[in-house]
Amino acid sequence: MAPVVTMRQLLEAGVHFGHQTRRWNPKMKRFIHGERNGIYLIDLQQTLARIDTSYAFVRDLVADGGSILFVGTKKQAQDPVQSYAERCGMPYVNERWLGGMLTNFQTISKRVAKMKEYQRMRDSGEFEAMPKKEALMISRELEKLERNLGGIRNMERVPNAIFVLDTNKEDIAVTEANKLGLPIVAVVDTNCDPDIIQFVIPGNDDAIRSANLMARIICDAVQEGRFIASRRRGAAAPEGPPVVIERTAEEEEAHEAAQADARRQATEAAAARDARIAAERAAAADASEATIVTSDEPIESTDAPTEA
Repeated sequence: MAPVVTMRQLLEAGVHFGHQTRRWNPKMKRFIHGERNGIYLIDLQQTLARIDTSYAFVRDLVADGGSILFVGTKKQAQDPVQSYAERCGMPYVNERWLGGMLTNFQTISKRVAKMKEYQRMRDSGEFEAMPKKEALMISRELEKLERNLGGIRNMERVPNAIFVLDTNKEDIAVTEANKLGLPIVAVVDTNCDPDIIQFVIPGNDDAIRSANLMARIICDAVQEGRFIASRRRGAAAPEGPPVVIERTAEEEEAHEAAQADARRQATEAAAARDARIAAERAAAADASEATIVTSDEPIESTDAPTEA
């Protein structure tokens, strides 16, 4: 089976570059390989492993009929989020996160319905029959609605998970997802808190090439999940937005249990890898100390003499 991504691709995209050493979150220490010229370097071996785990989770989620919301509103993330979300037919937010997009989805849905109604009026030519001032006001409101809600136009329910580029920038989205118990797949830089993310992908969340690569990986996972689902149904892979699958209460409970088990397994696997890496580093440090040869010659002090 071909790897999801190669080390070379990660290096070429600059995924290993973190933030300046003075701007970091100590909780990310376990994912840091070293430091160069005042910049933290991320351990790409861990990034590769975390990508595999996240890819498998998203693939299986979509194969079971789930959906994932792409989120990235800063300049570097806007184009990758929109292009790859549209490519795989998933909802996205790339302009502004409106408070309550997840926790108050019913109200947000009403605003989406309003946007669709305005679009219908515009397309049918009803604006032309209105007074110019009223038509202008509605047109401006529609433009704002399309900018903020256009990416979730076809999102008929709260997604099953979210994918985030820059968890610090999208802190409200992360908070809402955690409040609802939604799994979060996120690119986590050295200045972010990994403990609030279920599927951490240590990496550069500022570079455009890195954002493109990460969004493409999640897009590929969605498309593979769709293909698996189509094979199960014995039909051609669907195009465009995902079809909402209706389940009975028993089927929904079984589906949620399966997803919870997948999250548990992923968390345990990640914890096991962290423990193994820590043990290997500790063993390497002990071995290094054991090989230090102490010279029999006295060591001259290099300290400058102090004045009396």
